[in-house]
Amino acid sequence: MKGAVLRPLLPLLGALSLLALWQICTGLRLIDPFLLPGPVTMLQSLVDSLRAGPLLHDFLATIGRTLLSLLIALLIAVPLGILLGSSEKLYRAVEFIVDFFRSTPATAVFPLFLVFFGVGDSTKIAVAAFGASLVILFNTAYGVMNARKTRLLAARVMGASRLRVLVDVTLWESLPQTFIGIRSGVSLALVIVIVAEMFIGSRDGLGHSILDSQMLFEMPKMYAAIFLSGALGYGLNAVFLMIERRFIHWGGK
Repeated sequence: MKGAVLRPLLPLLGALSLLALWQICTGLRLIDPFLLPGPVTMLQSLVDSLRAGPLLHDFLATIGRTLLSLLIALLIAVPLGILLGSSEKLYRAVEFIVDFFRSTPATAVFPLFLVFFGVGDSTKIAVAAFGASLVILFNTAYGVMNARKTRLLAARVMGASRLRVLVDVTLWESLPQTFIGIRSGVSLALVIVIVAEMFIGSRDGLGHSILDSQMLFEMPKMYAAIFLSGALGYGLNAVFLMIERRFIHWGGK
């Protein structure tokens, strides 16, 4: 009983240990306090920046770009993944293309997307959607191909059409693997968006805030933006994990 109560607190224990180690390093001046301010200074800067407005605006801008890129990726990758996963021959025919682009760092195609979309939000969102869609596509196709054969056979024996089997059995069976792709995709989309905000003519966003603070040597603000980026990534993953556990409860059964 006691262990069950303490188990949810274990992640908090790890976070507090990290903050304590950080405070010890800055307190003993093992690292120049100017380059690495203490956690209290960073958290105070975070609160002040959020109250002042600019960091909150940057935070919301990054969330908007990330979620929009994820939505575009879902609309493209999930139907394609189902289509490819439903036909092993078709998947094998395009497997090299999918794996090649999935293995290519999305940041390496920034120049290509700049040619087509120019400097602006369109490029950031397009590159992030490109990276996320490949991850989601691969996982969706894999989930469809590895749907439980016994349930598929049972549906066919009962006279269900191929379309009915696809919609009522295969699609639902593939959802656990699809959600793994979605959680990986949203994390990748966030990384790409923040990197794009740093280097593709951005006027807002957490990436812009991090780079701008670094160039102005506003170190507490820089660490505050980095902390907020990490918290955003953790939060997005936690939200999709909660949705998965709530609605995809049959996974692995």
